[in-house]
Parts: sequence; C-alpha cells; structure tokens
Amino acid sequence: MYQGSAMDKMRAVEMNGFGEPGVLKLGERPMPQAGRGELCIHVAASGVNRPDVLQRKGHYAPPPGTSDLPGLEVAGVIVAGDAAAMAAQGLKLGDRVCALVAGGGYAEYCVAPVAQCLPVPAGLSDLEAAALPETFFTVWSNVFDRGALQAGETLLIQGGSSGIGVTAIQLAKAFGAQVIVTAGSDEKCQACRDLGADHAINYRTQDFVAEVQRITAGKGVDVILDMVAGDYVTREVEALAEDGRLVIIAVQGGVKAEFNAGLVLRRRLQITGSTLRPRPIAFKAAIAKALLAKVWPLLAAGKVRPIIHSRFPAARAAEAHALMESNQHIGKIMLSWSEQ
Repeated sequence: MYQGSAMDKMRAVEMNGFGEPGVLKLGERPMPQAGRGELCIHVAASGVNRPDVLQRKGHYAPPPGTSDLPGLEVAGVIVAGDAAAMAAQGLKLGDRVCALVAGGGYAEYCVAPVAQCLPVPAGLSDLEAAALPETFFTVWSNVFDRGALQAGETLLIQGGSSGIGVTAIQLAKAFGAQVIVTAGSDEKCQACRDLGADHAINYRTQDFVAEVQRITAGKGVDVILDMVAGDYVTREVEALAEDGRLVIIAVQGGVKAEFNAGLVLRRRLQITGSTLRPRPIAFKAAIAKALLAKVWPLLAAGKVRPIIHSRFPAARAAEAHALMESNQHIGKIMLSWSEQ
C-alpha cells in the first residue's frame, strides 16, 4: 500500500467538462493508493493517445472503477505497492518501469496493475519508455495475435505515421514481414519509408487499393491494420489476399460499412477488431509477457525504438491534444512531469 496520508496531494491534468482541448487544466488530486496486485509509480512522463482525445470529448468513458483522469501509459519509479505481486514479476521499490493503465496516467502518481508493468528497456529514458505501452500492447495484440502476421507476409497499415503506425512498421519488419503504409502527405510517406516501410501510399493523391494491387502483382495483402473503418472497409476487403485478415482498431471514419460479402466467401477473409482498454488484467498480462520476451530485447538492442514527435510540460496538455487533432505529428506526443 502507498504509505502517504489521504491529505497528500499531487498534480494532475483534469477535465473541466467535455469539449475542446482547453477543458484540460492542471489541478490537484489526492495521492492514489496501490491495492492488492497493484503498484504506485512516481510518474516522469505520460503518453498522449487518440483515446484520450475521445475521452476529453465525452465519447470514450473510462471503464467502471477506473480513474476519471485521462492517460493510458506512464513511466517512472515504483514508490509503493503489493510486495508479493511485485516480487512475482521481478520488480521492487525504486525500479524504473513503464505501465499500461486504463486511466489516471495524466498525473504525477499513478496506480497500475503489477502485471501490466514492464521494466524500462536498457538504454531508454523515462520519456521514451512512456511512449511504449499503449502502442506496443496494441500492435502486438492486433497485428501478431489477432491478425496472425507471419514472416514473409505483407501488412498494410492505415495511418503509418501515427504512434500505432510507426510501432507497427518497426515490429512487422523486425519479424520478417513486408510493410505497406498509407499516410496523408509525401513527408509522412518518406518518414515511414525511413522507418523501414517497403512502400508508402499518399492516400490524398493515390488510390490505396490500386497501389496495393500494383505492388503485390494482384495478390493483395495478408493483413490490414485499420484505424479508419467507415467506407475504408469496402476497399480494404478488395485489397486483401486469399485468407487475408482485416483488423479494425479504431473508427475514425465512422462505425458503419458496406462490403462485398462474396469476396469474403471466395477469398476466405476474416474481418475482426478489438479495443484494449476494457480488457481484463489477465489478457493484458499475457501481452506484457510476450512483449518482455520477444520485443524488449529488440528495444534494448536498438533494433526497434520509440518515435517521439514532441513533448510538452504536463501543464500544456491542451496544446498536446490540439497537436494530435491537427494530425501534423509523426510518432508519439508526450507529457513530461519534470518540466514546468
């Protein structure tokens, strides 16, 4: 348990209602207390993610029992927690960790399930480590578990310059896949190629289905990671190879779609999707275990790296959200608690 009193205070980014970025304000909250199976982190940095924006707008409520503060990933130092649970994970007080949380990440102190915490990879700063959990958990779960991407297959990433996209590019290449991405400008396309993408399609000037067919000589792609949905699904079904898998992880283009069911039947296609935030701790713990074994060595060796576009002091969280909504970033947007 955290040993401070209930009167102890911490800084936190609160929402003054729902709406535009300006509803985010720096305030004070009581210190959180770690319960059974949990630990408390003195947060050095927090990641900013698209679900935070949706929560700020009132479109994505935290799961029941979760902090109302936004923020799904943090990194810092363990200051309290369930000693037995930490020992079982090889962790102890004073260790530097990063953590996936269901809420409460925009604060100086954050409670996380021990099973969703991972040691900071060798050579990475706290800021870099805080950029890992949300995107790496998401990509591993959806591209490699749900999408079953294999070496030698081709992955199409919709939105290759996003935080999810830059992670998916690197991991897919590290495990032997060919990568095609879409992005909204020539600059973003080049950034994706610089990270290892084999092909980049500017969706504003090119038809991604036609380009996929050209690149793959008419075969199509094996897996699509889709953050758009809506009318994209119609074309994505056309872009899939036989036994292809479409994995939807966000619906920025809308929740309704029409597609050719005949193609699904003839090509034996799978259309699936998931959200990570409401899944149980045991599910996320399994992902953490896989990441520690298969991805953390790549991070320590410098073969995969977090891509950080910009950092803001926590007091300027509204500016961070405005940048995310502008779609001008390439990679992750971060909040720092060590800056004023």
